[in-house]
Amino acid sequence: MRLCLGLVMACLLGAPVAAQKAGSPRATANPGLAILTARIDAHLAQPAFADAAWGVKVVSLDTGKTLYTHNADKLFVPASTAKLYTAALALDALGPDYRIPTTLFATGKPGRDGELRGDLVLVGYGDPTLGFDTRVSWADTLAIALRKSGVRSVRGALIGDATWFAAPLYGSGWEAADLQSWFGAPVSALSVDENVVRVVVRPAPQPGGKARIAFDPPGSAPDLDNELRTLRAPARTDISLYRAPGGNSLHAFGSIASDAEIQYFRLAVQDPALVAVEQLRAALARQGVSVQGKSRSLYWPERNTALGGHQLQRVADVWSPTVADIVNRGLKVSQNLYMQNLLLMVGAKAAADERAAGVESPVFVSTETRGIQALRNYLRRIGVPLEGVLIEDGPGLSRRDLTSPAALTALLVRLGDNPDARAFRLALPEAGVDGSLTGRMRNSAAQGRIHAKTGSMAFTYALAGYARTAADERLAFAFMLNNYRRPVDAGRPTAELDAIAVMLAELSERSPN
Repeated sequence: MRLCLGLVMACLLGAPVAAQKAGSPRATANPGLAILTARIDAHLAQPAFADAAWGVKVVSLDTGKTLYTHNADKLFVPASTAKLYTAALALDALGPDYRIPTTLFATGKPGRDGELRGDLVLVGYGDPTLGFDTRVSWADTLAIALRKSGVRSVRGALIGDATWFAAPLYGSGWEAADLQSWFGAPVSALSVDENVVRVVVRPAPQPGGKARIAFDPPGSAPDLDNELRTLRAPARTDISLYRAPGGNSLHAFGSIASDAEIQYFRLAVQDPALVAVEQLRAALARQGVSVQGKSRSLYWPERNTALGGHQLQRVADVWSPTVADIVNRGLKVSQNLYMQNLLLMVGAKAAADERAAGVESPVFVSTETRGIQALRNYLRRIGVPLEGVLIEDGPGLSRRDLTSPAALTALLVRLGDNPDARAFRLALPEAGVDGSLTGRMRNSAAQGRIHAKTGSMAFTYALAGYARTAADERLAFAFMLNNYRRPVDAGRPTAELDAIAVMLAELSERSPN
């Protein structure tokens, strides 16, 4: 700290302008701001970051002035801070109060005997929260509605229709290594239980036996190849789970000690639409409705030819929480499925609007691409520089995503005082309090004064949002750290971004108007 204060005093006493940090605003007229500038400069100049790249921008919402900038116009991998773009777009395009239906259709009417001589079709329109609220069974709600319509048996099939999204099950640029994990779960217009199955692993009753592996919910279980052995304690527990990209066989191998605690893992499901209709089949059975045909799922580029020539009968709908609630969870806990589904919903809406207007595209455009086009149109409309936004998916899981701190800060500035963006601001994690910032900056000046989206992947870290200084000035900021190889003796990488956020919260003087 003595070095930082010395640098500040040198500036105040008339040090040459050339000695000032290139790109940082001159702050000599405001001692507090000068100290902040020197502190951030010193932090970024640490030897630990010699091989890394920093991008920083801080803007006052109260004065509109830039308080600090460093490589702000350069492009960085944003990781999950890219979710800020998707959240703003979804709230604008869909509206914060919009609720997403999941609809059960029948391809006919029941006869006097109560038999439906046709299929049941469960159509998803993008709700990523189906099954998340365990207080209410969505499947039983639909099954009860079908029984009340007079159906006692179904001769046809049970079809899960996820074709509302004309796009692959994974976002552009997603890495194959991520697709087994919960955070790389497939994206489907008909999703359920966040498209994740919990894997529960216990030791066998006797050493030498294969470990006991169960799945929750059971209907989401993949094919299992279990070679995971139980070793007599004391022994090392070394559990490996592997599923090849695109496959449905889970290979379990390694060892588990006979006295080991229950181990839990979360695994992406391969066919969420099929899982959904199997849950519906079980609910129908609970209501005394039998289905003779098989269950199957449909995804783009398939089409539901089984519906051709039939008069669809809407049986019932179940509805999602509001888009504002979905955005809130998507940002608070950085839920990738929610944000990719929201991007695709915007794209699907754009396609539906074109069809309604009689516009036919001469070439195929995926739902994801339409969503990205809508994002660029939205950013252009609100004045965010497009040259600083090269985003291709909704959650920021792609390493091909690029944005500049300047562009991301511009978005935050546009939404900082907008009354229509209240849901956006409320969805940001609060330092030391909730979401992905629960355990960060706790008991510091930043607790309760920093509301920001986190971003993290290998060698890539980011933090962007709003700060309220000790002088009660409101700031928008974006910090990005790329290509950072953490030294062996260093703390967690995210603490390097948190340190700058604390500096903002500690600023005790307001910037000049």
